[in-house]
Amino acid sequence: MFGPTTCPEVPVKLVVQVPCLNEEETLPSVLESIPKQIPGIDEIVILIVDDGCTDRTVEVAKEHGVREFVHHSRNQGLGRSFHDGVVRALELGADIVVNTDGDNQYPQDRIADLVQPIIHGQADIVIGDRQVDRIEHFSGLKKKLQKVGSKVVNMAAETDLPDAASGFRAYSRESLMLLNTVTRFSYCMETIIQAGNKRMKIASVPIETNAKTRESRLFKSMPEHIMKSGAAIVRSYMMYKPYAIFVWLTAFFFVLGAIPFFRYLVLWLSGDNGNHIQSLLLGGVLINLAFMSAMLGVISDLIRTNRVLIEDDLEHTKKARFGKSGTEMLRDQTSVAEFDLPHTPRASKSSAQSGETWTTSL
Repeated sequence: MFGPTTCPEVPVKLVVQVPCLNEEETLPSVLESIPKQIPGIDEIVILIVDDGCTDRTVEVAKEHGVREFVHHSRNQGLGRSFHDGVVRALELGADIVVNTDGDNQYPQDRIADLVQPIIHGQADIVIGDRQVDRIEHFSGLKKKLQKVGSKVVNMAAETDLPDAASGFRAYSRESLMLLNTVTRFSYCMETIIQAGNKRMKIASVPIETNAKTRESRLFKSMPEHIMKSGAAIVRSYMMYKPYAIFVWLTAFFFVLGAIPFFRYLVLWLSGDNGNHIQSLLLGGVLINLAFMSAMLGVISDLIRTNRVLIEDDLEHTKKARFGKSGTEMLRDQTSVAEFDLPHTPRASKSSAQSGETWTTSL
């Protein structure tokens, strides 16, 4: 774990990214509450991710002095907005990236507290704990589901986080080099499971959310939210521990398949000459399912190994594409001076993405 303050003489840049979908009414409150100065931070850049806005969101942001934008020609979802925002933030040379929301549900004035564990090298990722029990507009059922969801994520990621669904987060540059989001519904659960399995240090900071301004646009109903979140958790977990799932499936089908065979054996030994071929058929089908589960487990684990190798290559690709931050370059120079080896920092700058996503700097 490397925090930006490992080399305090190097300027530290913070990029605050705000994904927006028609947030012209609440965006001014968000922008006005973002701190202008933070201890340990030398430069603060605000990045607006325009996820297909059709109102005056972009114009309002410009009126408040925002100069960095990522534009989607149509709505692509929170997960894709987070991904594209992170890419642009890294292009801008961010040492720390904070993600908040354009609906002003999070207290932007707590960003200073959110980034401190990263600045002091105590964490790679910091999550704002909304303390869901104290959120007035959450129903009792939603509070319970939030807690259950956090427990499931903690089991999958081997972490101990009180609020895994919170989108108010700070990421170090190093952590973003290692994270690769796939889910387009929401990145929250996926990034925690990835970070936990990659042994990153994740911390929490208790926060108080602001008053509700609108209904969530991530889902239309609670069952839809449960299904999508559950699918995202299972998918992310299977990426890193597929054998855990398929071992249980193999054992489950094998035990079920053994029961009919055992029944047939008992009947045969007791002298029952009746036709119990159905027990053999059922047992055979279930044993075959157990065998198929075991084979799928082996294949999935091989895919997981291949994914690890690909992610390692992606990490090097990201570092080549985005270059090194000031702290990384100074750390390299310190190592060079210590070992007296030649070193030429390599940095590359990518152009804006083609297709439906592009960036603008004013």
